Amino acid sequence: MVNSYFKNRKTIRKYSSQQVDGELLKQLIEVAAEAPTTGGMQLYSVVVTRDEEMKKRLAPHHFFQKMVSEAPVVLTFCADFNRMDKWCEASGAVPCYGNFQSFLSAMLDVTVFAQQFNTAAEMAGLGCCYIGTTTYNAPQIAEVLNLPSMVLPVVTLTVGYPADPKSEPKAERLPIDAIMHEETYHDYDEERIHAIYAEKEALEVNKGYVAENGKKTLAQVFTDVRYPKANNETFSKIFVDFMQSQGFKIPF
Repeated sequence: MVNSYFKNRKTIRKYSSQQVDGELLKQLIEVAAEAPTTGGMQLYSVVVTRDEEMKKRLAPHHFFQKMVSEAPVVLTFCADFNRMDKWCEASGAVPCYGNFQSFLSAMLDVTVFAQQFNTAAEMAGLGCCYIGTTTYNAPQIAEVLNLPSMVLPVVTLTVGYPADPKSEPKAERLPIDAIMHEETYHDYDEERIHAIYAEKEALEVNKGYVAENGKKTLAQVFTDVRYPKANNETFSKIFVDFMQSQGFKIPF
């Protein structure tokens, strides 16, 4: 049987004043590092932020989301080829990783690492929230955290003990038939698309988003308000330019 934890988990955005023990945090990071990794290279690092002044410096680059300033711990997970390159140089090998494929390997490694930490932390009684703005303002975050070449901030997690887990909403998910394809990918016709998204669109909270933004459909809230083309293109350019300045040459 699948553990009920996974069916009932919630993102936690409000934290109690209880601090996270440093030894527990190290143990959770150690457990997270057991996650699968490309060729055993462990192409990631994590910067632990506890200091209030440091959190204040990070906050504007996450658009002042309250979790960043209020959580006891802020973790910035980074795709990291700096350590690998320096090992190669110190060992008579020529580093060759400033390319897109290597970047993808590091992105996969750090994402799996971050999610394994998230799961382990929640199972230890902590609450976590993914902050989706890390790649938007990667250059500024890198400056605050003193990240060297070949290191890119990718994922931020806020971590702490939940203040009131019952008050936190459980995020809706699409039905399993929407995401699971048997043997080959089976594309969606319009009828199936409407059926898949019907429950999501019927939720009162989502109806509220449509109304308050003056839109006709929930999809328009995503395309016109939350993730509009202009923003996506702007942040894409910022991140690609930063990748190149950090040593990942794209195009190569």
